[in-house]
Amino acid sequence: MSQNWIISKSWLRLLMIILLVMGVFFRFVNIDKKLYWGDEVFSSLRISGYTQLEMRKQLSNGRILSREDLLKYQYPNDEKDVIDTIKGVIIEDSQILPVYILMSRFWVELFGNSIAVTRSFSVFMSLLTFPCLYWLCQELFESSLIGWIAVGLVAVSPIHVVYAQEARTYSLWIVAILISSIALLRAMRLKTKVSWCIYTATLVLGFYTHLFFTLVAFSQGIYVLIIERFRLSKTSIYYLISALTGFIAFVPWIWIIITNPQPEALAWANIKESFFALSARWVGVFSRAFFDLGVSPSDPGKLKIALIPFILIILALMSYSIYFLCRKAYKEVWLFVLTLIGSVMLPLLLTDFMFQKRLVTNRYTLPSVLGIQLAVTYLFTAKIRSTSIKYWQKKLWSLIALMVIMGEVISCIVHYQAPIWWNQFPRDNQEYSKIANIINQGNKPLIISDEDNLLPQIEILTYLVEPKVRFQIVEINKLPEITNGFTDIFLFLHKPSDFLKTGIEKVYNSKLQQVNRFLWKITKPN
Repeated sequence: MSQNWIISKSWLRLLMIILLVMGVFFRFVNIDKKLYWGDEVFSSLRISGYTQLEMRKQLSNGRILSREDLLKYQYPNDEKDVIDTIKGVIIEDSQILPVYILMSRFWVELFGNSIAVTRSFSVFMSLLTFPCLYWLCQELFESSLIGWIAVGLVAVSPIHVVYAQEARTYSLWIVAILISSIALLRAMRLKTKVSWCIYTATLVLGFYTHLFFTLVAFSQGIYVLIIERFRLSKTSIYYLISALTGFIAFVPWIWIIITNPQPEALAWANIKESFFALSARWVGVFSRAFFDLGVSPSDPGKLKIALIPFILIILALMSYSIYFLCRKAYKEVWLFVLTLIGSVMLPLLLTDFMFQKRLVTNRYTLPSVLGIQLAVTYLFTAKIRSTSIKYWQKKLWSLIALMVIMGEVISCIVHYQAPIWWNQFPRDNQEYSKIANIINQGNKPLIISDEDNLLPQIEILTYLVEPKVRFQIVEINKLPEITNGFTDIFLFLHKPSDFLKTGIEKVYNSKLQQVNRFLWKITKPN
């Protein structure tokens, strides 16, 4: 039995290495093919150092613009430096913390201006997840095998692949959560001043990476206090000093958020949903950690119904893995995993169901997803390597683990072939590619719009159209001077403007032929 287990362990490691290679492939493949959507456009604007106000002022004057004129506000250039980047974040996006934006700016300056380069920084951060996760498993479980299996599961986890290919802070946030967790466990084990200083540094990094890291840090504090039995021990004192130091370092940015509030940034969360709709959203959020075919809320109900059995099996697996962890693992282990799962999940649950908000999204629940993946990893490892259960039970759990891995791989295959995914809100954004194809068919096309549609709508379209396309953007409630020399003139309005539509028809004696929801073709009578 012992020798057979040694062989099986080596085969497991080989399987995890194969999954690791596949995970790297899925993170890089077609990295520039998916729609560069609104959130990413705003990330690039912040990276460039320009503000929305500057962009509107310089572009909404009715002059003819090229793609290069618009993309100037998506990449760093000599006109704006790092100080301008920080100012832009402070003035217009204080809730988006600066570490990701600054690191991405340096990355783009180093490797060049393109969608692939901008997104590749998130991919690189996602690759750092693998060694960090392995190290965390070593500190938490003291098991290299659990570390290998955790890395394999996360490598092809669809939710990790999705955010690895998005030009946002989420991959960096995952790394910050992992290294702060490693630093905390290591400091509690070593009990040295240097180790606690390292933990303090990871707190500062996390605080300046994502606002919800404060919830993770709070859950770490609960973990320390419970482990120390609420006594003012040496470990508790060192933790309190580290947490206080990290919080003081974050106070300047808290002041910035208070003095530069951006309430419109969370306006989407005020949309009320029924209890059933919220419950379905929560179920979808966690099931996507292991199985995700790109189904979005706008997809047909029959497709969602067909996925219910798979989702229920995944939820049952998650629930049992947490139960099994609490029954079999040491208190220091299961309590750490539980506090990580509850760090973001519990506050969002209370907010959503008590105040009828809609804060839950996959990107906000990543700490909880990490905790669940650790629990599932522990379950699989314990069952597969156990000598106390029957042979057929080990085979059964091996089959279940294989099915979960197959579900993840299938999800990643579907994802890399799709032009748009659920996180990019297909209901509103899937029209962009169709619009670009129509416009690109013209010999000398012109797109007319107003400044209300500049960000992010026009910028999204800019990435899709050919260099021959020209743009003309006017201020709100102003009409453009339609010039000759263009074979095809289009009016693009993602946000409606009756003034532009009726004004162009009347003042310029033209007709508007609606092409789709957001595009009209302007024609003059013979």
